[in-house]
Amino acid sequence: MQEIIERIERLRRERDAIILAHIYQTGEIQDIADYVGDSLGLACSAAKTQAKVVVLAGVRFMAESVKLLNPEKTVLLPAWGAGCPMADMIDTDMVAELKRGHPGAKVVCYVNSSAAVKAVSDICCTSSNALRILASIPAENEVIFIPDKNLGSYLAEKSGRRIILCDGYCPIHQAFRAREAEQLRAQYPGSLLLAHPECGPELRDLADFIGSTTEIVDYCARSPETSFIIATERGVLHPLARLRPDARLIPVSAHGGTCPNMKMTTLEAIARVLADNEGEVQVPEEYAAPARAALEKMMAVS
Repeated sequence: MQEIIERIERLRRERDAIILAHIYQTGEIQDIADYVGDSLGLACSAAKTQAKVVVLAGVRFMAESVKLLNPEKTVLLPAWGAGCPMADMIDTDMVAELKRGHPGAKVVCYVNSSAAVKAVSDICCTSSNALRILASIPAENEVIFIPDKNLGSYLAEKSGRRIILCDGYCPIHQAFRAREAEQLRAQYPGSLLLAHPECGPELRDLADFIGSTTEIVDYCARSPETSFIIATERGVLHPLARLRPDARLIPVSAHGGTCPNMKMTTLEAIARVLADNEGEVQVPEEYAAPARAALEKMMAVS
């Protein structure tokens, strides 16, 4: 492993490259990254970087977003086949149908979506900034939220606004069950349940804290408590174990909680794309400009 890491370091220097990794990546990928974070953090880091080449250790919609925010840079996706099932649950025809049913409504698009879908949306959001994005829309406007029904219902609960939802969801978070969390609480009395808003409402209702992956990490790092049940993808356990070696970290699902797409990136793949530009991301011009505008509106509010 050390040999491949040294090769990545050499190639990174030679190409003036930065490696951005989502927090759901494997520990070895997180450890070599210049920045590790959630979707909002990745977007902010991408927008600020001076590097000529950006390697995105994550999934396709994230790499598209980085390219949209950095059209002049070379953006490389090491795991070319890494998609997002939630992003595949919405398309432009579905958005058009929702708009026809609710003329005048503003479309808030979760970043877990394709660039084509972002292009027909008014503004993007992440789980970190979704409430701020929603608050930026006048109360008299109806809001269509796509594609995640769970995050959308959470926003409706927190804001008190009526939000028009579609039926998308993250299969990983959707699979977490409230009964599993209840059983773990009984097994580990006093544990705090920390949940991502992509979880279903029954599990969210039990949570002591709801937030994005970065917010979960920050909450756990600051908390005086020492036992946490974690209801999000297991990649978050890697930084948590480093930040809280004193704490018990309990994944809410004993046999699930791992996104196979997020685990497709390897050290070998990162070295390969740095060496030969394989996996270069392009966004078709037909929808690059409006998709970029939706992301930039989000960044302005954030």
